[in-house]
Amino acid sequence: MTRVVATGTFDIIHPGHLFYLAESKALGDELWVIVARDENVRHKPKPIIPEDQRLRMVLGLKPVDHAVLGDKTDKFQPIRDIAPDIITIGCNQRFAPESLEAELRSHGFEIPVVRIDEYRGCELCSSSKIIERALMQRGHPPSR
Repeated sequence: MTRVVATGTFDIIHPGHLFYLAESKALGDELWVIVARDENVRHKPKPIIPEDQRLRMVLGLKPVDHAVLGDKTDKFQPIRDIAPDIITIGCNQRFAPESLEAELRSHGFEIPVVRIDEYRGCELCSSSKIIERALMQRGHPPSR
């Protein structure tokens, strides 16, 4: 059985997330998702949706077999616990697959990392675009 791990914040679930998770699941037999902890999201604005709710939403998605919150202090602990065969990252995740593979090797893991392509099937395929649209429709243009 091939176990795949996908990671992300999954703040406001949208079709891009579904595409990422379906493509990740297609690489194996079992899909695990590691949902970022609120306090560990530092590369973009803090999530709007609390981590426990984001976890529940991800668990309810058809491609997902299992989902867990990330570890607060050791991002590799869930990898140790899950023991995946493949790790996927989304199109907008900030690291290159090669650098993540090197970091994994430095922690004793030999796991290939696959970047999933961007989903271009809709106008609102990112949390930031959904937030921007909501603000505009409510008469509050986002500040830039």
